[in-house]
Amino acid sequence: MNGNRFYAVRVEGAKYGVGFGSALAMAISYTNNHSILWAIIHGILGWIYVVYIALFQS
Repeated sequence: MNGNRFYAVRVEGAKYGVGFGSALAMAISYTNNHSILWAIIHGILGWIYVVYIALFQS
């Protein structure tokens, strides 16, 4: 029974992490590019774009 509860918590946490990563990527993208199209594309990429900006933006 404890294993099922742990799994449910992990799944919920993963859903919120993906949603937050996409929202953060879209906000950063729109701030940098002022383009809704690029914001949507970067929102699909999510955390990949956020990490890219953190590493390579001057």
